[in-house]
Amino acid sequence: MMAASLTISRFLLPTAVALPTTATTRLSPKSLSSRLSISPLSLSLPRRPSKPVSFSTKPTHISAAISVGDKLPDATLSYFDTEGELQTTTISSVTAGKKAVLFAVPGAFTPTCSQKHLPGFVEKSAELKAKGVDTIACISVNDAFVMQAWKENLGIKDEVLLLSDGNGEFTKKIGCELDLSDKPVGLGVRSRRYALLAEDGVVKVLNLEEGGAFTFSGAEDILKVL
Repeated sequence: MMAASLTISRFLLPTAVALPTTATTRLSPKSLSSRLSISPLSLSLPRRPSKPVSFSTKPTHISAAISVGDKLPDATLSYFDTEGELQTTTISSVTAGKKAVLFAVPGAFTPTCSQKHLPGFVEKSAELKAKGVDTIACISVNDAFVMQAWKENLGIKDEVLLLSDGNGEFTKKIGCELDLSDKPVGLGVRSRRYALLAEDGVVKVLNLEEGGAFTFSGAEDILKVL
């Protein structure tokens, strides 16, 4: 009975806890079931309600290599045009001589990004452009094929330009990496969530979130400062 308890405990306790193994005896499923019977009433485990993927990471001071008043560093990004052809562009070409809104998401198809952040800018794109914004672009550390599939899935036309920073070049240059390697969903290193307003490539407003939080980097927040 002691050996069975120790074996079952390996499944119920966190993997970080080391259990003594000197007294453990191997039991076959048949032997285990004959020695230990657990009815639904004798073992009740709490059920956790389903919830969206969490992008929370270890608490860190919110900072970036870029700040208000800085010139955006140049980097090459990719996207698919209306003809389905893969194209490349640069941050300088997207922002030079223009009033541009760039916002970044931790990942395409993830809950908050798909349900709130990107749709919010699509919905408010006409209002933003009416206030003088020339370009609205969404940046993510995803490849261009994923970004195109995401665009089609959400039914986006030309309201927002979806740009792939597949290698994280731009994200690294502005110091906005978000390391999610410890998460079980396999996101790796992505971009922190932010929204910025740039005029002729110079940052005028930078709303940088902590990790993947979504509190003040939405379309409404940019509209308030225009």
